[in-house]
Amino acid sequence: MDIPYKLYQGDNLVVMRGLPSESIDLIYIDPPYFSQRNYGDFDDRWKSMQHYLDFMVERLKEMHRLLKPTGSIYVHLDWHAVHYVKVEMDKIFGYKNFRNEIVWHYKGRGMRKDGFQNKHDTILRYSKSNDYLFNGDCVLVDYSTRSKKEFRHMMNGRKYARTWKNGIMTPVFMKDGIIPDDVFDFSMVYSGSKEFLNYKTQKPSKLMERIILASSNEGDLVADFFCGSGSFIKKAFELGRRCIGCDASPKALALAHCPTQREPDGGKSGEK
Repeated sequence: MDIPYKLYQGDNLVVMRGLPSESIDLIYIDPPYFSQRNYGDFDDRWKSMQHYLDFMVERLKEMHRLLKPTGSIYVHLDWHAVHYVKVEMDKIFGYKNFRNEIVWHYKGRGMRKDGFQNKHDTILRYSKSNDYLFNGDCVLVDYSTRSKKEFRHMMNGRKYARTWKNGIMTPVFMKDGIIPDDVFDFSMVYSGSKEFLNYKTQKPSKLMERIILASSNEGDLVADFFCGSGSFIKKAFELGRRCIGCDASPKALALAHCPTQREPDGGKSGEK
């Protein structure tokens, strides 16, 4: 596929069935959560949990088919159904190919007196095989203040911390940063932020960026089959990835549209 990106409006199951097997390097989806709410931008009400799971399983099987052997998938959910979906993904992708339960932690308004605040989503990360791409060096974060204090020694112009084993000191040299842990702290997208698009379930570009950099390379083909506000598609395109986006909503497709100077498809920068 030699176009920068391609957008489809309609049923993502139909779209996926028309795509070639093992052609996609990275899939991120932010599907319905079984929240039993109508968000205006989309309706997340279901007859039952089984109805919801049947919908998800059918599509996750297609995503498994579409992923390259080196590919990864990130499925973004919350407490409503994530544990049910995890069980189904273990069956489809294999329990041994489960890589991370990522917690996206965010702050926000709202108080409750009957329990702890719900202030996180869960992202299930699976690979297609054991031979998967992970660019840890592309997503490094700074050392904590406490860790920096441990690197107070110098050797050949390099900072290092001392570790001891069996009475023998081994230096651990300070690097450019460390790979993040599985709790991602990024702010939600609020109405006052520059990236706000007035889409109810919009996700922050920083969250998208970390996923894209960690599990794909420039020029790779990535996909979001529930593209919603288009945050993933836009960030992936900005980072030089080829993109496939799909959503049933015309509003979502309009938001995901990425203007570009490259026009390889006869003057259209995307296809809707």
